[in-house]
Amino acid sequence: MENNNRDEFIIKKYQEDEQIMIQLFVAWCLNHNLDPQILYSKAYPEQVVNESLQKTINEMDDVDPLEIGNETLMDILQMFGNDELAFVVSDEMEQILKRLQ
Repeated sequence: MENNNRDEFIIKKYQEDEQIMIQLFVAWCLNHNLDPQILYSKAYPEQVVNESLQKTINEMDDVDPLEIGNETLMDILQMFGNDELAFVVSDEMEQILKRLQ
């Protein structure tokens, strides 16, 4: 495999994986009646709009969300270096647990 083809493959694979991470984040939010855009904005207030996130939200409106475990979501967010978002999600998880008690 040539370097250019290999580089393109790696970039494409990362983008696909990143899209899966976004889908899992949106599904988790929907499962907990949370607005993914609001949580994302708390983590990254300097970003006006994340187009990939907005596109995924629109696409998932018509789809039954998957059940995503808390640990699974945290692992995926951290794997992609979304530490700020993982921190915000962690806070939401704690609040959800408090409401259930």
